[in-house]
Amino acid sequence: MTQQTKRSRMMMFTLLAVILLSAAIFYAAIFMIESPGGIADRRLSEAVGMNEDFLKIPIGKTPEAAVEQFRGGSSSPYVIHQEPVDEGMLLFKTSTRQESTNLQVEYVRNTWLGWKWVWGGGFSNSEASDKPSAVHYMSLPELKGVSTPFPMLFGYVFDPSIVRITVETMKDGSNEAKQIKVGPDEHLWFVLLPSSADMPYEIKGYDESGEQIASKMIDDPNDSGIFDLGTTASSAP
Repeated sequence: MTQQTKRSRMMMFTLLAVILLSAAIFYAAIFMIESPGGIADRRLSEAVGMNEDFLKIPIGKTPEAAVEQFRGGSSSPYVIHQEPVDEGMLLFKTSTRQESTNLQVEYVRNTWLGWKWVWGGGFSNSEASDKPSAVHYMSLPELKGVSTPFPMLFGYVFDPSIVRITVETMKDGSNEAKQIKVGPDEHLWFVLLPSSADMPYEIKGYDESGEQIASKMIDDPNDSGIFDLGTTASSAP
């Protein structure tokens, strides 16, 4: 074996060792960040005021599994829509067991180790009348220090005359809501707002002609509720 061949092999082994060491360091860092009770969980715990008893969020093979493992599977909500977002997935879930109109949204992040629950929330509205109100809504604020697709507004539309929903803010103007048909007379709606969006928010509903027929102003970032038709008509923006 020539001296040059020996040097070439030595360089190849050295390069391979560097690659393997780099990979080991990378995966060790990922494990420290994403494993249950790791850095990501501590960051989330601190963001919600849990400075001593840190969360230990499990890893799931699918978005649904990640939510079920974190929530404990105590109830039986089922997924009515999944929406891909940056770094993960939004799951919209409801339960038919409750005597109410209910909706839950969960944000799960796709990590190198699997799917991991990050944040979520939901509402449950009971009404005296058999006919539900035109619009049900909830606001989920941005979580400071944690990467999420929030702030967000979401809910149901039960009145077929409302074919379009927008959410307006003073700084960012009109934001178009996405609607998904989830029942005979039932649409899921949601809108992801820019992080720069400031309160108050105004939810507006429009009919086929572009006329505003419903609206609701909210100034609480954690607000939820219902509202019906009946506003001063105006043209859609």
